[in-house]
Amino acid sequence: MNVTICRATADDVGAISKLFNAYRVFFGQDSDLSLSEEFLRSRLNNSESVVFCAYNLEKNCVGFAQLYQSFSSVSAKHIWILNDLFVLESLRGMGIGKKLLCEIEKFCKETQSGGVLVETTISNTGAQKLYEFSGYQKMKERVFYEWKN
Repeated sequence: MNVTICRATADDVGAISKLFNAYRVFFGQDSDLSLSEEFLRSRLNNSESVVFCAYNLEKNCVGFAQLYQSFSSVSAKHIWILNDLFVLESLRGMGIGKKLLCEIEKFCKETQSGGVLVETTISNTGAQKLYEFSGYQKMKERVFYEWKN
């Protein structure tokens, strides 16, 4: 599918927020479009995340990816955490996710980062296939833990 990938600004929040809301619902959260819009706007306005958008020829946002910066003490470099990647369900399998990942890889090289970390649920086999197809390696020597407040 023919899409244009661009780095989002606050002007893109309206277009992304519906997809971001659908992403949250996909992971079991209640639908809340105003919360989704407010969260995205705050991340972008405060330079707390980097978001890439996929726009189709009709200028509709059909996918997005959101990165957060972190650091690796071992490599002594900053790294990017690919926290969110979402493509409209009806358009999955058309290469949009791959194009978003290619843009992220280009961005990582430009920012001289140590790389990208991404996690997904065990049940999200579609995402796992996309990451593995795109050259991401499953980390067998690490275990992730979570504590919730």
